[in-house]
Amino acid sequence: MKAEAPFFQKLWSRDQWSSLPVYRSVLSPLLYLERTLHVFPDKVGVVDGSRRLTYGEFGERVYRLASALRQRGIEQGDRVAILCRNAGEVLEAHFGVPQLGAVLVPINVRLSPEEIAYILNHSGAKAIILDTQLAHLLEPVQDQLEALSMIFPVDLGPRHGGEASGPLPGSLAARFTVVDYEVLLQEGHPAPFPFPVTDEDHLISINYTSGTTGRPKGVMYTHRGAYLNAFGELYQTGFNSESVYLWTLPMYHCNGWCFPWAVTGAGGKHVCLPQVDPARIFRLIEEEGVTHFCAAPTVLIMLLSDAPSPDYRLPRPVTVVTAAAPPPPAILQRMEAMGARIIHVYGLTETYGPHTVCEWRSEWDDLGPEQRALLKARQGVGYIHAPELRVVDENMRDVPADGKTLGEVVMRGNNVMKGYYQNPEATAEAFAGGWFHSGDLAVMHPDGYIELRDRKKDIIISGGENISSIEVERVLYQHPAVLEATVIGIPHEKWGEVPKAFVVLKPGATATAEELIAFCRERLAHFKAPKAVEFLDALPKTSTGKVQKYVLREKEWAGYEKRIH
Repeated sequence: MKAEAPFFQKLWSRDQWSSLPVYRSVLSPLLYLERTLHVFPDKVGVVDGSRRLTYGEFGERVYRLASALRQRGIEQGDRVAILCRNAGEVLEAHFGVPQLGAVLVPINVRLSPEEIAYILNHSGAKAIILDTQLAHLLEPVQDQLEALSMIFPVDLGPRHGGEASGPLPGSLAARFTVVDYEVLLQEGHPAPFPFPVTDEDHLISINYTSGTTGRPKGVMYTHRGAYLNAFGELYQTGFNSESVYLWTLPMYHCNGWCFPWAVTGAGGKHVCLPQVDPARIFRLIEEEGVTHFCAAPTVLIMLLSDAPSPDYRLPRPVTVVTAAAPPPPAILQRMEAMGARIIHVYGLTETYGPHTVCEWRSEWDDLGPEQRALLKARQGVGYIHAPELRVVDENMRDVPADGKTLGEVVMRGNNVMKGYYQNPEATAEAFAGGWFHSGDLAVMHPDGYIELRDRKKDIIISGGENISSIEVERVLYQHPAVLEATVIGIPHEKWGEVPKAFVVLKPGATATAEELIAFCRERLAHFKAPKAVEFLDALPKTSTGKVQKYVLREKEWAGYEKRIH
């Protein structure tokens, strides 16, 4: 798309800058798109199956989305949800929704209908961009939805070699205003759309995470935080305008670690992948010239297991950013033998995704492969734009940097959320002492690098997804035969860890493991349901009645290296 005048000139001549001093601009990732439209309007920026968009075409679609949503009644501060697998439409929403001052609410596509309903109601989302293949997640709970009034369906099938999904179920069409996403875009205008960001601390997105209470908490991201995190991703990964990013990481997870904004800002190329498929990943790496992707250790294991040949090597050096659970050193070693450049990061939803990186040192290059892998498995130091990182005891005193003394990882600064949406109590607890409390236990090494050793909270991380043990326990307690129940993560070759339940039945009651697992699967996202159930006469407890989960963990993890967040 050729603009009559540079995009900067069209946008920066407006009054939105008049209230700011000449030495300051509002930090917003929306500026990344404006710069790329100015520099790379004719460059292919998005590959989504058979669809290929230049950045000029992508920008037109973003502006059409923003203006069409405004015409449909979406105003500044309103929430717009998106329930969709990785696709160009999700990238467009990351710019188009905040373009009019609204707030994006990405939803995990693996959640159950009840969990999705809770998020939609808690956020107060007025509209949702919906992957038609996920309509079955919305249909059962449609009568529970309080604020939602508009659905904009997206059909990914045809562009990825599948069949068209057809119209949404009639019940949804009868209850909500349903407008096909492409029709919606035609209602909008392709001209540059002035963004109304007057305060860089305004919300840009709310990302929901389960935590340990069993209730999802809405993590608030700001324009400023998203801008700086995206900048940090570019720096830490060495991304530039010639880079090609493959979307193996779900875009709904922490806004894809802010890579929708980062890749666009660099003028690189997005390659969308609706679901992880090793064969397709290898094909796209070859065909599209992929240089970067993000992947949990689970995905790395899948790639190693399903490589085109035992001695396969990547056609070019590929930077792989891994997180979610500390990758086993052996997996890092094998991936690097394949030609990958591994960057190990660590963070939480509350820190826009990654907050730390195992910053590599040149003096480590001469070490043996096993020792290098052990060092790379550390969580490391704070990102360049967010270096504030400590390991503290219960009195907020720094633990000795001896690589042995455990403490809690705390962070603050540019990478930390604004707070939990409509939950001031949880926010105050998380920010106690002026630092964000991660709930993760680590040691500080003499060189200043942290290494996680255990979790203070009982979150289970399975295949990169957080599972609240308390949430699963609540469901088990709903079963009429269950007297007591507790849930921990146990080792699993593919997923890192999976939930296992330990159950005490009521006197005279009977139940099978299969029955309890099915009971949970009916009430939870399937990945949250226990994969095994063990029946006990009594749960191990302290003298005050608290369940000693560590006793169960030690038994289950004997002979394994504990995989931790």
